[in-house]
Amino acid sequence: MTPVRHPYLDHPSPIPFAHRGGAADGIENTAAAFRRAAALGYRYFETDVHTTADGRLVAFHDSTLDRVTDLRGRISELPWSEVGRARVGGGEPLALFEDLLEEFPDARWNVDMKAEPALRPLIDLIRRTDTWDRVCVGSFSEARVSRAHRLAGPRLATSYGVRGVLGLRLRSYGAPAPVRDGAVCAQVPQHQSGIPVVDRRFVRTAHERGLQVHVWTVNEADRMHALLDLGVDGIMTDRLETLRTVFTERGVWH
Repeated sequence: MTPVRHPYLDHPSPIPFAHRGGAADGIENTAAAFRRAAALGYRYFETDVHTTADGRLVAFHDSTLDRVTDLRGRISELPWSEVGRARVGGGEPLALFEDLLEEFPDARWNVDMKAEPALRPLIDLIRRTDTWDRVCVGSFSEARVSRAHRLAGPRLATSYGVRGVLGLRLRSYGAPAPVRDGAVCAQVPQHQSGIPVVDRRFVRTAHERGLQVHVWTVNEADRMHALLDLGVDGIMTDRLETLRTVFTERGVWH
């Protein structure tokens, strides 16, 4: 395990993350999903945020309502009064991220900023609620997460975007590559386009820089065991019972 660089990462074992609250149940990113995760003992939740037309931060993965709700439309073009009427899985309402922070005061959140308009509202919310120790901000866009870090300063925990991960991967092979200072973790897929991302070399290079490695989205027990054998610091899963069983078997469920 790497030394803890930010209070967000203060956890006694590899971190189990409930990805979208446990997306395998079909009610992803809803308060009901996170309640179920909390009841199973999870304290680290992964979610995504989009901004409505009137500036409200919604915990939701897609840019549109079409895939998982009973309504249609692009979230950024609709006010919360309309988005809030959508139901996931036949009955669960969407959640505002601010409400989730309040409902789960002991939870820590890994938040993917899905679009640029979510950046400032998210930082403003974290500042207003003083939840610096409970939120880690990430994005596929390294430029976006870098802007978040510049706006908020070292109080904000951030992960790398794609460009940052690429730089870390190149460094793991001994190649010179720029890597942003200030991130506390690398959150990565095990493979990308058939190319391995996470191996002993990558984990070692991250740990040498004081970074934790969190891998998404892992739903098979054998892959979970293999990644933990490599020394990763966290796993994000849709299948909450499977990950809990693996952690319990290894004596690292807390």
